[in-house]
Amino acid sequence: MSVDNFKPQIWTAKLLENLEHDHVYAKLGNRDYEGEIKNLGDSVRINSLGDITITAYTPNSTSISWQELQDASQVLVIDKAYYFAFYIEDVDKTQTNVDLMNRATKRASWGMVETAEDLISAYLYANTATANILTAVTVGTGAGDDDAYETLVDLEVVLDEADVPGENRWCVVPPWYHGLLKKDPRFVSFGTPENKRTLRGEPIGEVSNFTLYKSNNVPTSGTASYIQAGYPEAWSYAEQILDTEAMRIQTAFRDGIRGLHVYGYKVTRPQGLAYVLATAA
Repeated sequence: MSVDNFKPQIWTAKLLENLEHDHVYAKLGNRDYEGEIKNLGDSVRINSLGDITITAYTPNSTSISWQELQDASQVLVIDKAYYFAFYIEDVDKTQTNVDLMNRATKRASWGMVETAEDLISAYLYANTATANILTAVTVGTGAGDDDAYETLVDLEVVLDEADVPGENRWCVVPPWYHGLLKKDPRFVSFGTPENKRTLRGEPIGEVSNFTLYKSNNVPTSGTASYIQAGYPEAWSYAEQILDTEAMRIQTAFRDGIRGLHVYGYKVTRPQGLAYVLATAA
């Protein structure tokens, strides 16, 4: 049978490659634990240290008190699972049609990315530290409207005040917000390569100390969008493609392909995230 020649490792590699290309939110977290997961239900313990007490010292008089090192560990659980399953009438012809195989793989990965991105983006804003949530704004170019560029600078200040490291900070905006930024000379006049990139999943520019990304998966509340910012160590993400396989469908003269996408995510430092709910004027 033609399914005997099916190479699951090739399809799995293509699916993972396409997932990586299309992800926006999932690319912005800590991915260090990905190699440790194998199956749905697996968990990874994320170790982190508590604060270290700093005490004044006076020579010849201070008696040093020793602090026990506290382990503030958290658990990342692989608890999300979504599958794809489709059939092809004649796999013999399909196996020789590389273009069709690639397009089918991309369509499967696209659907899985959309599902994961929606879940992750909603989870991030729901687990942002309350102190890091800016007052809602109405953004536009008219009199009395909040400024799109300056609103992102305000998000940057919030993270600064929360002692979040300045390196690798990111922010995700919807297309309408990106459109406002493109009308702002502070965003476009520098002409940097980053400000010229528009590929899906790639940075579209820089504002203040943020690398900026554009996504259609930005969560909304009515007509308002959650403009999310953060840095990688604020949360962790891990995913795998499991059980990619071909089989003969017993109820028809067809061969089927199916695969399972498992993943999990965990906010470990809510103070490393910030957002503002923005409405287009």
